[in-house]
Amino acid sequence: MESISFQYPTWYLLGCVLVGLLFAGFLYYRSGKFTDAPSWLRWVLAGLRFLTGALLVILLLSPLLKSSDQEIRKPVIVFAQDASESVGTVLDSLQRQALQSEWEQLAAQLDDTYDVVSLAFGSEVRSGSDFSFPDKSSNLSEALQYIYDGYSTQNLGAVIMTSDGIYNQGSNPLYQATRLGAPVFTVPLGDTIPKKDLLLKRVFNNQIAYLGDRFSIQIDISAVNAAGAGSELVVSKIENGNARVLQRKGFQIGQNDYFNTEEIILDADKAGVQRYRISLQAIQGESTTANNSRDIFLDVLDARQKILLIASAPHPDLAAIRSALLENLNYEVETAYVGKTGGLNLSSYNFVVIHQLPGAADLGSDIIQQLDANKTARLYVVGSKTNTNFLNQKQSLLKIISDGVNTNEVQATIDPAFSLFTISDHLREQLPSFPPILAPFGEYQEGPAGQTFLNQRIGRVETAYPLLTFGEADGIKTGILSGEGIWKWRLFDFLQNRNHAAFNELVQKSIQYLSVKEDKRRFRIRPAKNIFDENEVVQLDAELYNESFQRINTPDVSLAITDEAGRQFNYTFDKTADAYTIQAGALPVGNYTYSGRAVLDGENLTASGQFSVQPVQLELYQTTADHGLLRLLSQEMGGQTVYPGQLSTIATAIRGQETVKPVIYESTRTRPLIDLKWIFFLLLLFLSAEWFLRRYFGSY
Repeated sequence: MESISFQYPTWYLLGCVLVGLLFAGFLYYRSGKFTDAPSWLRWVLAGLRFLTGALLVILLLSPLLKSSDQEIRKPVIVFAQDASESVGTVLDSLQRQALQSEWEQLAAQLDDTYDVVSLAFGSEVRSGSDFSFPDKSSNLSEALQYIYDGYSTQNLGAVIMTSDGIYNQGSNPLYQATRLGAPVFTVPLGDTIPKKDLLLKRVFNNQIAYLGDRFSIQIDISAVNAAGAGSELVVSKIENGNARVLQRKGFQIGQNDYFNTEEIILDADKAGVQRYRISLQAIQGESTTANNSRDIFLDVLDARQKILLIASAPHPDLAAIRSALLENLNYEVETAYVGKTGGLNLSSYNFVVIHQLPGAADLGSDIIQQLDANKTARLYVVGSKTNTNFLNQKQSLLKIISDGVNTNEVQATIDPAFSLFTISDHLREQLPSFPPILAPFGEYQEGPAGQTFLNQRIGRVETAYPLLTFGEADGIKTGILSGEGIWKWRLFDFLQNRNHAAFNELVQKSIQYLSVKEDKRRFRIRPAKNIFDENEVVQLDAELYNESFQRINTPDVSLAITDEAGRQFNYTFDKTADAYTIQAGALPVGNYTYSGRAVLDGENLTASGQFSVQPVQLELYQTTADHGLLRLLSQEMGGQTVYPGQLSTIATAIRGQETVKPVIYESTRTRPLIDLKWIFFLLLLFLSAEWFLRRYFGSY
């Protein structure tokens, strides 16, 4: 409906009419131009001029055209169906069909009066119903939040929810329901009577372990109505589809409400993603055995690095360094002496500590040359047997000008500008108090690639002479400790603190920095994680670099994923801004390998790796329905609890709700009357008609 309103008093219209009359009278009152014309002509011309003048003046008053629209919105009735496995396991095929039929009939009953929306929820919320019950988890609060976000502003009339009341993700649904402002009708499913059941309640384990370590698995065992029964806990390792038993442990169930925690210690004896199965032997009369076993995945990292300590002769420093390194299980440490290195493969070591080499007569020079050829990172420990002249020739990090005879007793001070790695406050406090060690007397000149960690303090004088410096020259990470006798530091640390924590940290962090290699591969593929859940989307990202090591994504990149049965799935990566990504979807439980291929400037680049998909078994560990939660939900929200077979009564109850009514929405829109184009053409018509008549009858 449209109407006209004025921003000025309506009596102003009289003034507009008067202006129109004056305008018309001025031109045509007693005018002698139309004495020979028909009598009606003067009145028609005066009328046209009057309408034109009055309308123009009215438009100057800025009248507004108001239009009102009404929309009737029917109440929205949301059908929310729990599609999780815990519901599906208690319904046979006939019960599912009956529930689905009754659910659809109720929707048809309400569809003529209300807007009906169907949702399924479990691991996620989605449109439509799903009576295959595939979801691996239940999240009732997320479903209610979804309804609130999507329909609370659209005249939400009521929510009808089928569920067993079990939720294993999200918060208590009562917290979300109070925000809806609409009645909630619940349809309880499942059995509330606890049945005889033995189950693995929870399994706690780290997802990562290091090769050679021992790791713990904590297993929570629960039983209901099974007093007096006996069972056995079995831990197996799954290899090539076969289970190899690692440990067995029997136990007795002493009471109907039974709970116990067992801890199993296993060895991480193989690198890669390892699959273990924890299972409970079934007891007689058990309602279900689906929750008696669980598979877990452990990513065993082979981060162990081979470290060689090589020297001209035994020295207590070697024992101190070796002891500190062996505290880290990821280090495999060997000691060798010049002249007794027969059969030693230097290329097999990730890092080498060179103690007091090169020596006299360039002793050990051949070893350093091999290390240079292999680009092996190293730490030089300078002592009384080190030939500093030869040492200066072997590296450019630090130049020591010394006679090789005299020494200074020096202590350590930390260089505040050092930034290659960080140390703990405890080590920072302890280092300056460590006893003096022996450093060559002379001049020290640090190269441009060096960065000093520790400086020398001689007596009370803090110098700028480096004591421990790091850097990278010719692509080789190098450290130089310009003194011998650090075994004293280890003993002093124990004397002061009853442990070797500070000394071990100093050695381990120094060697950790030097031994870490930069990834120089031009083609890399990385899964978003090494272990995915079975309901997760498997995502992999890739990076490709040109000869200048600039990241590009010009060529296409292919990917092949292979499962344990040897079946291969082929994909092509999607391109992002300057990299690649792909979502391979949710994959079945198991171990997978992947290989990618890119062709850049005629060169084939490949990358490969592995990941695993672990099962999600949350729905199997609680099978007793919680109808009390559903009744409380309906009670708090002004709805009802209706059991299967009686769903048709919900339609009657909703129609009887005073709050579930259509809502009339009225919107008003205003715009200036002068914006109407037809008014312009109307004025043009008046003026044109007047001009034509005057012309036709000879006025002009």
